[in-house]
Amino acid sequence: MYETDLYKPIKTYFERLGYGVKSEIKNCDVVAIKDNEPPIIVELKLRFSLSLLMQGIDRQLMTDSVYVAYPIQKGKRSRSLLKDSIKICRRLSLGLITVRLEPTEFVKVHCEPVIIEDRKNTKRSKQLLDDYYQILGDPNLGGQSRKTIMTAYRQDAIYIADAIIRGENGKPYILAKSLGISNSRSILYKNYYGWFYNIERGVYGVTDKGQEELKKYKSGYF
Repeated sequence: MYETDLYKPIKTYFERLGYGVKSEIKNCDVVAIKDNEPPIIVELKLRFSLSLLMQGIDRQLMTDSVYVAYPIQKGKRSRSLLKDSIKICRRLSLGLITVRLEPTEFVKVHCEPVIIEDRKNTKRSKQLLDDYYQILGDPNLGGQSRKTIMTAYRQDAIYIADAIIRGENGKPYILAKSLGISNSRSILYKNYYGWFYNIERGVYGVTDKGQEELKKYKSGYF
């Protein structure tokens, strides 16, 4: 079992409640948003642990609605752990979700998060929402390796590379205008992924590495 196995049932659970759900937004495993309600964050782990609780506490700086989730097992020991887990989560104002994968998927909320005023970091809350709306679709799986995560920055770089390969002028201001990516100049100049090179002053092309990387993503995003 992997943490990513927990993502689909939790995503389905919140979608049935009317939420839009995406994963790996600002390192949060699951982010659910509906209308003008505060965003919901769910952190996933294969077992209830101090690490899971610390992640949940950190996410409370972004929103009051934070849940921690882990897979439930059969047996007396598991039931005893669940009782203790509920007590701890209530004490920390965290919500608790368990997921059963077999014989059928089943998600249960055992306690709800508690709103505590003046706890959130406004900047981090804004960054979470900005990334949620900037990333198109839901290209990640909650709980996946950080090396493979599609961020808003990476997605913008992919669209810029694709536009240049399709014949778009490689000048940053033209790309910014045609693609609506305001930080096109910064992405090209800093060249964080090594995907771009200077053809001439102020004009960029796509490297062989960039073309190879684009092939990996193109089928899923274009």
